[in-house]
Amino acid sequence: MEGAIIHHPSSVVNSSSRPLRRPGVILLVSCYELGHQPAGVASPAAFLESAGYRPDTLDISVEGFDRRKIARALFVGISVPMHTALRLGVRIARRIRQVNPDCHVCFYGLYAALNSAYLLQAAADSTIGGESEEPLVALVRAVERDPLQGPDIEGVSRRGFASSPFLKRQRFHLPSRRGLPPLERYAHLEMGSERRKAGYVEASRGCLHRCLHCPIPPVFNGQLFVVPAEIVLADVRQQVAAGAAHITFGDPDFLNGPSHSMRIARSLHREFPDLTFDFTAKVEHVLKHRALFPELRKLGCLFMISAVESLSDRVLRNLEKGHSRADVFSALQVVRDSGIAFRPTWVSFTPWTEMPDYLDMLDFVQTQELIEHVDPVQYAVRLLVPPGSSLLLRPQIKPYLGALDPARFSYHWTHPDSRMDPLHRQICAVVEQAVAGGAERWQVFCRVQALACQAGGARVPALAPWIALSGRNPAPRLTEPWFC
Repeated sequence: MEGAIIHHPSSVVNSSSRPLRRPGVILLVSCYELGHQPAGVASPAAFLESAGYRPDTLDISVEGFDRRKIARALFVGISVPMHTALRLGVRIARRIRQVNPDCHVCFYGLYAALNSAYLLQAAADSTIGGESEEPLVALVRAVERDPLQGPDIEGVSRRGFASSPFLKRQRFHLPSRRGLPPLERYAHLEMGSERRKAGYVEASRGCLHRCLHCPIPPVFNGQLFVVPAEIVLADVRQQVAAGAAHITFGDPDFLNGPSHSMRIARSLHREFPDLTFDFTAKVEHVLKHRALFPELRKLGCLFMISAVESLSDRVLRNLEKGHSRADVFSALQVVRDSGIAFRPTWVSFTPWTEMPDYLDMLDFVQTQELIEHVDPVQYAVRLLVPPGSSLLLRPQIKPYLGALDPARFSYHWTHPDSRMDPLHRQICAVVEQAVAGGAERWQVFCRVQALACQAGGARVPALAPWIALSGRNPAPRLTEPWFC
């Protein structure tokens, strides 16, 4: 099926003036959203308020485990938009069961859909994938009527009833952020010695593309759901009023719908000329829409993230990324020429990544002077193959694939080069220790490079004079590293 862009009807006004049902019964929990005030709680909270509820919220990553909130909950929804959040969420669900064994626990979000079978067996009463808000409201109503026996609800899976992800238009509401911790407790924009509070919005959900390693295609099936511009703008306004001076557009790809995205960026700049922002876009979109980048810089874009993943054409083909090694260099030049910082992300270890490929990635980061643009965790990212992954439908993964480890939410795979898996473990340890110890990025890079060269029998390149000085003028970035 070809990708489709779906525009949503909207309602900017929150319907909180309706009679609200008893407070504290519904609890929405976030475990981790890359250091941002969680959209995975704010948006469903607004839908529930519109339906007459007054949901309580809890962000475990900032507030810790609140036994009081857990104990009084009839329904707990745990947001799991990413793999890290899912692993934390399962631990939290077990603690919730200890405190309040009778409450209904629902996992919702991207990784709830991929791991529904395990979650329903081990941690959850229900799961919701896709566009989660409307099914979540329907589920809360059903649980409120009868906690033990509810009807079959479209988009909601439970024991004995499996539902596909919910992929229908919803009528969006202005995300409700008033119950969440203030922005100063979340990630900040960092530019040298300057720090700014950062907000987070999504102008779209889903993706038109089908990169094999990405968790989005198995759930959204090539569909793109556009959040109405007036909702996005109103959400930015309330975050600016709360002190945000920078906004992250958390769309899987901000340039999936370039007309929509540019309309929002232009409107924001007219209203808040000093507001800066960042976004994520594919390499192929950078090249396709290269004419937009000078304007994006004028509108306030400081940096953009692009899932480069690899410089090996063999790896890129196996992941069906849609770009080539040569395209990466071209995209880097487009972004740099516009005055925007380019922040590549990597899947540094795959079954097809050979030792020279890993060394080539490090050489690219060094020679293109990108050390300050790459979060150290990126050097240790290993291909994740979750249940439902599109990779499982392709023959190229089969020779390396082991059994599914449901508790780790991924399939085992083994690299054919016996040097690569030990190198991955070594680099994970080095990155973790260095970051915990406050090492500068160039120091982490040098340690990683030395390990990789030793493993590959290569000479460690001479330290370029600029490397040790790079930390004195770091590229703009958020204080929370990007990874999933």
